[in-house]
Amino acid sequence: MRATALAHPNVALIKYWGKSDTKRNLPATGSLSVTLGGLHTRTTIEFSKQLKQDQLLLDGSADAAADLRMVRCLDELRQHAGVSLFAKVESANDFPTGAGLASSASGFAALTVAGAAALDLSLEPQELVRISRLGSGSAPRSLFSGGVWLDIASSPGETICSTVSEPARWPLEVIVAVTSIEKKAVSSTAGMESSRAASPYFDGWVGSHPQDLADGLSCFTDKNFMRLADVAEHNCLKMHALAMSTRPPLLYWSPATLACMQAVMKLRADGIPVFFTVDAGPQLKAVCLPEASAIVRERLQSIPGVLQTLDCTLGQGAWVESVVKA
Repeated sequence: MRATALAHPNVALIKYWGKSDTKRNLPATGSLSVTLGGLHTRTTIEFSKQLKQDQLLLDGSADAAADLRMVRCLDELRQHAGVSLFAKVESANDFPTGAGLASSASGFAALTVAGAAALDLSLEPQELVRISRLGSGSAPRSLFSGGVWLDIASSPGETICSTVSEPARWPLEVIVAVTSIEKKAVSSTAGMESSRAASPYFDGWVGSHPQDLADGLSCFTDKNFMRLADVAEHNCLKMHALAMSTRPPLLYWSPATLACMQAVMKLRADGIPVFFTVDAGPQLKAVCLPEASAIVRERLQSIPGVLQTLDCTLGQGAWVESVVKA
């Protein structure tokens, strides 16, 4: 009873930051993301009668912080299958882990898909959404291809996720400027809860979010790049303003992050179709039209403090690579 699945990370253009229900890991807002082809997590799960407890190896090492969230997902899968077997989980990323590149999203998307395959479960996509969300609030988006909408409004108390634009329909590209490979000091989960509890602007963030999301969705419908650039950068900076206003403050940027942001804004002012977004970490993602990728890459690589750039097209949703049955 072993299966391997792969999933790409995703980057939110209209972000969520904060939970409405921490026990069920429900986001306080919807979100709009793109799935990053070119980066991936590979996760293998084996259920066995020989195991006395669940085991997780992440990039070859134990990860106590992820253990509890992993068990929550596995318990849901075991309940569906009617089994009580423990599992060994081995997961590896081909990009920096825990550094603001959505490794938890791709990790829990891959875990959920691999676990369902190993247990021979045929689950509806929205059930996979629910289970993966227990591990990471952004994991459901990595289950889907291209531009992805995570909707909290249509089904109160739940999340619905779907592709709003397939990669071939609007082939955006993303150049990631990596400015640090260190694990961030404050995780997204912890940071979100701190902001909800200790920022005076959290209610304003939640209240203003539906308009940002509606604007972002309309940009994908119309393939309006310059309008998307405006709303995505606004939403990104608003999220980080919320984080910075938390007590104690959350400042995820490095000096190179800010330099990259300014460089992207200058490129767009010069007529290059590109905009930036930054999640909870120091890595900048420059979203551009394909014809602009070379000049964007070259400019970001020239900035002091940028360790490397990663090229991404829009990718597919999580998939099963192999299944081995006892």
